[in-house]
Amino acid sequence: MAGMSGRFSTIWKSKVSRMLDKAEDPSETLEYGYQRQVELLQNVKKGIADVVTSKKRIQMQSQKLEQQVVKLDTQARQALSQGREDLARTALERKTMAQTELQSLDTQVAELEQQQEQLTTNEQRLRQKIEAFRTKKEVIKAQYSAAEAQVRISEAATGVGEEMADVGLAIQRAEEKTENMRARAGAVEELERAGTFDDLTQIGGGDDIDRQLAQVGSGATVDAELEKMRAELGSGAPPADTPALPEGGKGAS
Repeated sequence: MAGMSGRFSTIWKSKVSRMLDKAEDPSETLEYGYQRQVELLQNVKKGIADVVTSKKRIQMQSQKLEQQVVKLDTQARQALSQGREDLARTALERKTMAQTELQSLDTQVAELEQQQEQLTTNEQRLRQKIEAFRTKKEVIKAQYSAAEAQVRISEAATGVGEEMADVGLAIQRAEEKTENMRARAGAVEELERAGTFDDLTQIGGGDDIDRQLAQVGSGATVDAELEKMRAELGSGAPPADTPALPEGGKGAS
């Protein structure tokens, strides 16, 4: 049982190793790396678009504040000309607050412009890097495909490939079965010559005892025939069933 478990473990490890080896295909790895870089480039572009959108929104707010500052300054002058110093003061206070907020927005716009410039520079560098990687990727994939084809051709020519190894094992098994069959045929032929096998096609072949009794009876008949022939030759008379020969051993003319 332990041996069977060890065998299953070996088979499982072999399959896992093949799966990992396939997963480590350079072509697939390079293609995945290229796709990841393209996704990163898209994210950088999206980041630039978000920064530009935020900057435009703040610039629109700045324009409104600038218009408000001009409006408050005009209202303050009108109020002061009409002797409403209190309204003029209120208008100027609001103008000051708007100017302070406008300065803050201008600072934010400057920061966003700096981020946009930095992201744009990074996007250009990343684009160049991806383009160089794409060219190198295609070269490596072509080299790997050529090397893989060369390996397959060499394995097929030398018989060391996996498929050719299977074919070699099949041929070896066929040769072993053929040798076993030839040895068996030779053994059967030798036993047949030795009389080990009975001819089951003969009618009344019987067993070994029957054959021995038949041989004894046949021998007795032969002995009786010999005695009869000796008696006939000794008396000079030909056998009853044998015609007499003419004198001189010649036949009648």
